[in-house]
Amino acid sequence: MIDLNSIPISFQAVSLLKMSIEIPRISLHDFDARREEIKSQLHAAAVGAGFFVLCNQASPAVADIEKAFETSKHFFELPTEVKQKLPFQKLLNCGYEYKAQVRPSTGTKDLKESLQLQLHKKDIYWPRPDDVGAEFVESIEQFIEQTQSLSMKVLGCLAECLGFDSDFFSRAHMIKEKDAQSTLRLLHYPDVTGQNFAENEWRAGAHTDFDCLTLLFQRTGDHGLEVCPGRDAHTDFAMGDTWYTVEAKTGDIVVNIGDMLMSWSDDKFKSNFHRVRTPKVGENQSSRYTIAWFNQANENVVIQGPEKKYAPTTGKQYIVDAMKKNFALLQESAASSWCCYILRALRRHFSDGTETRSE
Repeated sequence: MIDLNSIPISFQAVSLLKMSIEIPRISLHDFDARREEIKSQLHAAAVGAGFFVLCNQASPAVADIEKAFETSKHFFELPTEVKQKLPFQKLLNCGYEYKAQVRPSTGTKDLKESLQLQLHKKDIYWPRPDDVGAEFVESIEQFIEQTQSLSMKVLGCLAECLGFDSDFFSRAHMIKEKDAQSTLRLLHYPDVTGQNFAENEWRAGAHTDFDCLTLLFQRTGDHGLEVCPGRDAHTDFAMGDTWYTVEAKTGDIVVNIGDMLMSWSDDKFKSNFHRVRTPKVGENQSSRYTIAWFNQANENVVIQGPEKKYAPTTGKQYIVDAMKKNFALLQESAASSWCCYILRALRRHFSDGTETRSE
């Protein structure tokens, strides 16, 4: 049997476990020498599934990723009162939260806890070294810089595919500037062994990302991620009926196009829905850890595609508008859930001890 990971020059495919569909698996081995080949593969993935898996990257290497997971696990194992010293603040887009995020697609809180951090706010709103240790700050800062560097390599290729200069997106994502928005999110989905959940209870409900490009790091065996290809416009919230499971493997990086880049590309690059399924009894219900890096353009950067399909906006305004749409959808979801509750109550009332007769 051929070991595909031993082939340095490749455009392999990741089998999705549920259905016979494939998303690109792109080797970054010898990146500089193979840049044009890799650029072509990235472009095909961006206009196709909108999801792809990077492998064989020089940095962050497997050892770097494993260290980041150790650092993340250390934080989530801290006492609740320590973690809650840094509560999530929407205006800062930083901080810790536990089972707080509600998706319009479910109307229920995601079954997870998370810590969001932005590099330029390291001295403003990060966990205190006295609480987490100096190694935490050093490890996370190093991982952010490694992930940012890799992101800009990918976005540099995609910029050229859109007719922009190779450093176009690098200039739009200056993560040490005061108006930076790129965010690292450490995620922990707690152990739920032996528990049953309702159909609308998810570790992460179906959603798209607001950003340009998301890099997701997973651990081998921590399955649950599912994707749903087929979205045509970044303003469209429709989703298909078919979901595909993406295998989790330490060292691989699952990448997806975000709504911001879909708009920036005049809808050529696809930002598709994804979710994290809650495991059932009999499946692996142990803790799941992931790390996500969200590349979001700086607040003052102007966003408009080369064909000007959409009116120009700024990085800040794009996120504000996206959050408003999300909030409106949440209200619709809540109203729909309330109507369903009333209907169920009425059905119970009229069916309980009541016999319907035909005259």
